[in-house]
Amino acid sequence: MAVTIRQISEACGVSRGTVDRVLNNRGKVRPETEAMVRREAARLGYRKNLAGQALAARKKNYTIGVLMLSEGVEFFDEVLAGIRQAESEIRDYGIHIEVVTMKGYHIEEQAERMREMSSRIHLLILHTVNDPRIAREIDCLEESGIPVITLNTDVEGCRRLCHVGCDFIKSGRTACGLLGLISPGGAQIGVATGTVLSLGHNQRISGFAQLCREHFSGFEIKDVIETLDDDETAYVQTKAMLSRHPELTAVYVVASGASGVCRAIKEAGRNLTVIANDRTPSVSRLTENGQIAAVIGQEPFQQGYKAVILAFQYLVGESRPEQEVWYMKNEILIRENLS
Repeated sequence: MAVTIRQISEACGVSRGTVDRVLNNRGKVRPETEAMVRREAARLGYRKNLAGQALAARKKNYTIGVLMLSEGVEFFDEVLAGIRQAESEIRDYGIHIEVVTMKGYHIEEQAERMREMSSRIHLLILHTVNDPRIAREIDCLEESGIPVITLNTDVEGCRRLCHVGCDFIKSGRTACGLLGLISPGGAQIGVATGTVLSLGHNQRISGFAQLCREHFSGFEIKDVIETLDDDETAYVQTKAMLSRHPELTAVYVVASGASGVCRAIKEAGRNLTVIANDRTPSVSRLTENGQIAAVIGQEPFQQGYKAVILAFQYLVGESRPEQEVWYMKNEILIRENLS
């Protein structure tokens, strides 16, 4: 027989209203009372009536908003595919997904889009940059009853519901470890990041630099350029970096722009070791022809899929996700295991 809220309230010696607020996150309860209620609910084996909640969701016609800085960035094609797959699975519950994409890192424009979408959504899945203005917008949405799930890269100092993405520190350390296997004697390294505005991109560089200091004294980062996740920008910036640093022996491509980086290296007639992130069709081709030595993937399809499923479960189940951060796997890919 299903455990009821009344049974939990009697076991705890509190009102049924208090138990309801705890189990459904509907109001403030003293921390010690909340802990007691959750402990008793777990002990008694309480399970929410998800079938009834799903029926209620159909009547509410929830809309999940998705706002991404993804236009022109090949990597996000797979993220969007994951979002669409999840959407197909929850459509029968009356839940609609509105996807808005943008090109570039225009903070005020994205903040305006967030405000504009707030009038017609119940939850926002957000791919953005790490900026206090965006953090304030996330907090404003939270205060108005619209929770936010950050996708792919996180935002510091905000009250987002949870984060789904990559362990970027580990990704950067993995890239450095791979370069260490390829060039154990040392390397003069150029770094091609996407943008210094991205927390994830900065964390990758930080993880890479950490391992350099810890284990590879012969590694030296000579220069850092921004590709803005654009191949043409990557080409121009890499060409200039190669001119400034003829001593370079390796390039670490932190985000998108690998095609532009490799084109500049090839035109310069240089034989550099390139470590890249994110398996995309263009990166796969460059790995297959030997221009990229190794790639670290981050399961983009699963990121998009998981973010939507967590949003669905929150709206239908009316409870916070079990984890604050959901990391996908970092996968090492070389020519021999791409297919």
